[in-house]
Amino acid sequence: MRAVPIVTLLALGLLAAMLVGSMVGPYPIPAGDVIGALFARLRGDVYSPHIDTILFQIRLPRVLAAALVGAALAAAGASYQTLFRNPLVSPDILGVSAGAGFGAVLGILLSLPVIAIQGLGFVTGLATVAIVYALARTLRSQNEVLVLVLAGIVVGALAGAGISLVKILADPYNQLPAITFWLLGSLSGIKVDDVWSVAPLVIVGLLPLALLRWRIGVLSLGDDEARALGVNVGFVRGVVIAAATLITAAAVSVSGVVGWIGLMIPHMVRPLVGPRYDRVLPASILMGAAFLVLVDTLARSAARIEIPLGLLTALIGAPLFVWLLARGRRVWS
Repeated sequence: MRAVPIVTLLALGLLAAMLVGSMVGPYPIPAGDVIGALFARLRGDVYSPHIDTILFQIRLPRVLAAALVGAALAAAGASYQTLFRNPLVSPDILGVSAGAGFGAVLGILLSLPVIAIQGLGFVTGLATVAIVYALARTLRSQNEVLVLVLAGIVVGALAGAGISLVKILADPYNQLPAITFWLLGSLSGIKVDDVWSVAPLVIVGLLPLALLRWRIGVLSLGDDEARALGVNVGFVRGVVIAAATLITAAAVSVSGVVGWIGLMIPHMVRPLVGPRYDRVLPASILMGAAFLVLVDTLARSAARIEIPLGLLTALIGAPLFVWLLARGRRVWS
């Protein structure tokens, strides 16, 4: 089975990317010291006070956060693309990124603490999609998916307008730079507590996507075919939207808006494992996690100042996506 060795290689690639991310920084740590410190921590020992402080308080939490955010965005992108049967769909299709962004910049405007800014972004991201879903249910139509997407575009545009308004009202010397930097995406302020707060949300969101992977894959055949095969289309669609929204809102609340991962990563894995959702999902999770770990490592080491994640993912993702299109590989269907 071709997908099994590919997924295994992607898992090894993720471990290698996390090792590189743990090694690289203003204070380089050799691979042997990283592995030795990890085994010492498992035994309850102290490997080196200096190395342990850098690795476990600063670098490793950021690496883990990058892996969680990359996995969440890639999984949400693969799920939405399968649900809406559209390979150009990304995790913010229902306005979750714009909604979370509005909550976060509003928190910055109100000078709230970091944990409150993250919490407000998470709540407004979920609330945005709840409004979209309620609006789509109210405006009943024969094409439920189309109405849902259009409602997401409208509500997302309103959230984007709210973000612009907050930027106008913000202090141009203190708040506006913080808002702009957050909207471009960054993991520079990640702490251990942030990882512990976002990890359960991402895991809870990924579980139903994994457990229902066969039924979600059947949805790509169309609603009528899925019903004929015994799938409760409304229930499965609601679960996918809720789970993908949860993990996207959790990711955006700690990292800011990071684009291209949810759109690009599923396209990168389909030529490797095929179009089946039960194969695309685990491959996307692993590749998305490894990709963002490497991008974040580049962001904090390529220049004297940190480069925003959203800028790097766009610079890397846009040419790569064009290259994928130019290859002309027909793996969608």
